Amino acid sequence: MAERGPDVVVHRTPQLLAAAAAARLIVRLVDAQAARGSAAFVATGGGVGTATLAAVAASPARDAVDWRRVDVWWGDERFLPAGDPERNETQAREALLDELRLDPARVHPMAPSDGPFGDDVDAAARAYADELAAAATPTDHFPVPEFDVVLLGVGPDAHVASLFPSHPATYETERTAIGVRGSPKPPPVRISLTFPALCRGQEVWLLAAGEGKAGAVALALSSAGQIAVPAAGVRGARRTVWLLDRAAAAQAPAALARPGSP
Repeated sequence: MAERGPDVVVHRTPQLLAAAAAARLIVRLVDAQAARGSAAFVATGGGVGTATLAAVAASPARDAVDWRRVDVWWGDERFLPAGDPERNETQAREALLDELRLDPARVHPMAPSDGPFGDDVDAAARAYADELAAAATPTDHFPVPEFDVVLLGVGPDAHVASLFPSHPATYETERTAIGVRGSPKPPPVRISLTFPALCRGQEVWLLAAGEGKAGAVALALSSAGQIAVPAAGVRGARRTVWLLDRAAAAQAPAALARPGSP
């Protein structure tokens, strides 16, 4: 059977994009809980990613999810002190997580630079890999749990998580979480899931808004390779969805795009 291509859904504005992504996420988590009793998703940072979480918080439908039975993971993190406003965890807590009745044991932030591993980013990354492995299903023989949804923002250079074009992190095929040094986008030190871990998502949703993302979106939806265009290298096991606003979709292949809102 041929591999299913990505779904590309275009919304008129960034605000509609965030609201639609939030509605999709709520439905996906409810469906997962109905099927097996729990759900898991990977959060992302950035403008649209954080706006999506805020839209979940504002949605009247959010209480359809039993948040005590949701695992929250992160695709990457800036290796900064706990509570730093630039950390994805901080932004996610302010936008959504602090509003919910979550089981603290099921919220899995990456370690801060003033945490138990100090400034040793590699030790912090190994600890996150160990946490992923502990949550994995032993019969899957892969040290990462299946995620119902992996949310990923897309940078103007087509990076996802903290996997930047041609950076050594893009070549990693064995480890599931790694320390990233020399990031071209500050701060230079980060923790990131790798391609094998990100592709454990049953569904991977790539979010992009604004004309500054149009070139990256077009490249990722072409035949570009994942080393030069990391956004091209993450695919969901069942489905890959690009959620775009009109500006970000301006250079995307017209045959792929379908409208998500008038």
